[in-house]
Amino acid sequence: MTNTNIMKSILQKYEPIIGLEIHAQLKTKTKMFCACSTEVNKEPNSLICPVCSGQPGSLPVVNKEAILMAIKTGLALNCSIYKKSIFARKNYFYPDLTKGYQISQHEYPICTGGYVKICSDNKIEKISLIRIHLEEDAGKLTHDHGHVDKSHVDFNRCSTPLIEIVSSPDIRSPKQGGDYLRTLRNILVYLDVCDGNLEEGNFRCDANVSIRLIGEKKFGIRTEIKNLNSFKAVEKALSFEIMRQAALLDSGKTNTQETRLWNDAKNETISMRSKEEAHDYRYFPDPDLLPLILKESWITKIKESLPELADTKAERFVKEYGIPEYDARVLTDDKKLADYYEKCISIYNEPKKISNWIMTELLRELKSDERDLNECPISPDNMANLIKLIDNDTISGKIAKDVFQEMYATGKPPDEIIKSKGLTQVSDITLIEKVADQVISANNKQVEQYKNGKQSLLGFFVGQVMKETKGKANPGIVNDVLKKKLG
Repeated sequence: MTNTNIMKSILQKYEPIIGLEIHAQLKTKTKMFCACSTEVNKEPNSLICPVCSGQPGSLPVVNKEAILMAIKTGLALNCSIYKKSIFARKNYFYPDLTKGYQISQHEYPICTGGYVKICSDNKIEKISLIRIHLEEDAGKLTHDHGHVDKSHVDFNRCSTPLIEIVSSPDIRSPKQGGDYLRTLRNILVYLDVCDGNLEEGNFRCDANVSIRLIGEKKFGIRTEIKNLNSFKAVEKALSFEIMRQAALLDSGKTNTQETRLWNDAKNETISMRSKEEAHDYRYFPDPDLLPLILKESWITKIKESLPELADTKAERFVKEYGIPEYDARVLTDDKKLADYYEKCISIYNEPKKISNWIMTELLRELKSDERDLNECPISPDNMANLIKLIDNDTISGKIAKDVFQEMYATGKPPDEIIKSKGLTQVSDITLIEKVADQVISANNKQVEQYKNGKQSLLGFFVGQVMKETKGKANPGIVNDVLKKKLG
């Protein structure tokens, strides 16, 4: 039995209860409580100071930009923004935590409540949120340089600003969990508060999973899954854990509360530590930081500055550009793609034609090469001009696809490629008539069949003329000429 069939069988008996905790690194230039840079891929331990490395006598200062980004996120996610929140020390030991504690928010977070609307299996679902709070990131253990048998600590990431977005246990399937994550990431990227890169760790997910018999009200014993660094990993980990817990219950055993790691190579979760009860982090208000007091006027100003988000943009694309809703959803699923599309339209106002070329040709090539739109070799100007050249009969649609491939490979503008390869469309009626006469003369049998009523053979004759002209003949003129000559 396949995993898909096993899961279908399980979901007829059990109901999964899933909550996700998202850690999103904020796109500030400096850290949460000091002026050190948040740049990545720098020399290990080169971006640290007494404050972020936790040296005695150093004092933290709150990053205003991080506060703004947290408020912006809370407003976009329909949260309540609190005018007073408090930073607390979360005490625990880990090698990459220089201070022995993490500055976070506990009893008094900056945002509570709210929800995220998602579209999953063609249904709109509302996933409610518990809270969004601000905190600083820890450092990073590295294992890929230095002594092969030892781990090394890079403190550069210490005190990078984070928001933790905690969902309610409203998610009921791995697919829904993946859709929630994609939607939330999209919102953060549109808000320009997070890069949303799971692979680089600036958008990280921990999952809490339990199952219960359908109809039961009490939640089952939950497991926390860590080390989820892609949307596929999240969905696969949730599926595996649901199946693992169902197998335990079906065999008469009970699940134990624990933290497990996702092993992507083996496609399984592995026990990391038992978690009979919640950790005692001994939270207490940070004595070096005053309560965070927000002015209503500032919150209002941030609310007024919120950008157009994906759902609203998709609705506008349908209304303003007259494209199908499906096209609009695809184009707005990535902010960079939506911006690319609108730049194309600003150059050549043919929304549906541009949509078709982006969705079929461009996205196919980018997906095949695993490229981000930032790495796209075809500029919006060149894409729009290619479509313009088709419409003004400079090249045919067939030739345009060859030109597109050359544009993608070289980054050259379409005009330059057409000129260098002699691809300009032939619209000379005299020349086309001459080729048509040759084709008709060479295919007497087909001519007779056409005149006896087999009109579908017109396509055959068009194809032969196009072949003789190496695809350069204007198809419209070819059709007109052949219809006249064939009678």
